[in-house]
Amino acid sequence: MSLSKNLLREFREKKGMTQDKLAADAGVSRQTINSIEAGRYVPSLELALKLAKMFGRRVEDLFGVEEDRDAGKA
Repeated sequence: MSLSKNLLREFREKKGMTQDKLAADAGVSRQTINSIEAGRYVPSLELALKLAKMFGRRVEDLFGVEEDRDAGKA
């Protein structure tokens, strides 16, 4: 499974926030925010919920998943 939708950067930039500011507000490192935005790291449920709340959005507005095509095949 991988993130097929990741709009964190867009929401952050619309608010005029730096990665440093978002990271500090979310209680994570700037590198974590950078890795999420670059698609190298999938946030935990707790962090995804926290980020969505910070932007006044639903998690689904920020992130979406793409199922593996072979998943569930017998």
